[in-house]
Amino acid sequence: MEKIDFVTNGTVTSPQGFTAGATSADIRKKGDNRLDLGIIASKEICNVAGLFTDNKIKSPSVVLCSKRVFDGKAKAIVASSGCANASTGEQGFSDAIEMSALAAKVIGAKPDEVLIANTGVIGVNLPMPSIRAAMKKIVTKADGGHEFEQAIMTTDTMPKEVAVTVQSGPNNFTIGGVAKGSGMIHPNLATMLVFLTTDANVTPAYLKKSLTDAAAISFNMVSVDGDTSPSDTVLLLANGAAKTELITGKSGMADIFQRALNQVCIYLAKAIARDGEGATKLIEINVKKAANLKEARQAARTIVSSNLLKAAVYGNDPNWGRVTAALGRSGAQLEEEKLDVFMGTIQVLKDGAPVPFDKFKAVNVFKQKEVPITVVLNMGTANATAWGCDLTEQYVKINAEYTT
Repeated sequence: MEKIDFVTNGTVTSPQGFTAGATSADIRKKGDNRLDLGIIASKEICNVAGLFTDNKIKSPSVVLCSKRVFDGKAKAIVASSGCANASTGEQGFSDAIEMSALAAKVIGAKPDEVLIANTGVIGVNLPMPSIRAAMKKIVTKADGGHEFEQAIMTTDTMPKEVAVTVQSGPNNFTIGGVAKGSGMIHPNLATMLVFLTTDANVTPAYLKKSLTDAAAISFNMVSVDGDTSPSDTVLLLANGAAKTELITGKSGMADIFQRALNQVCIYLAKAIARDGEGATKLIEINVKKAANLKEARQAARTIVSSNLLKAAVYGNDPNWGRVTAALGRSGAQLEEEKLDVFMGTIQVLKDGAPVPFDKFKAVNVFKQKEVPITVVLNMGTANATAWGCDLTEQYVKINAEYTT
């Protein structure tokens, strides 16, 4: 029997053998007292996989972390919010190395067994005196995942955490995760930190493949504002504490592990889109029957990224022309006379021609907290889904005052 269930109040420490903790290091500003420095730790050494920003400007922390992930082993992650440690020169590299070494002392690990991530303002050095003092205060514990999640939030208005349990015959394991992300969100990761853990026994090779495949349908299908940052990091640690059979790409458990990981990543990706800076609604774009998967994803991402559509959703304006205009510039193969468009269940375009529809009902679709739009290209069999949010005055206000 195979079964995947969500864990009540699940978080990154729901899998066996993981602990976490957090404290305030006044990284945002002195006297802030918000949690902004945290550690996730495993009792045992973990196999690890990671994905990082495509931005050509990479923070020293990303460079250091990606090198350590390449080695395939880790015991902990240290992360902070309020300072991205990006565009900080040689000092930034020194600070990243020291920060991971300080965390290693807290949990009794080697410095190169600690991965690191930072998020926040670019071009500002980490306040190392405060971090040195605060790191000693962190106590990791089995229920510390919720504290850790608070410590990585910047402009986020809500925590983003989840866990699922998996039963596959005699094998049982858990996958947990936390994320931060609200602004500077766009496909090919975004301004997001995502930390995933599992107590399943997974080979490094399959861990990397499964994370890459899960990200392709989740984190790389999210857009808030079209920007990406130098700090984007997604990490997956597997410590094997559940004593499952070894999961490889060819094992019988590979499929259910992938499906469970997909569920966790999609949940977190939608939470990021839903909590976009200033957002009031989640937009879901479903592209169906595209010529191929690459073009289906390309079309969905282009539509969900359209500022015109995002503004229309905010204003409850069911202007389907915003959808087709974005689709037309996406680069996906299409024939206009084959195109169908739906807002919710209301069809507004059939075979490339307008369909009379009840505008009042369509407005009500746009008034929902989740606004689904479906585009059927009728060019093939490939489908894809992307998520975004509406564009509001609050988004401008948040980003107009980010450092002031």
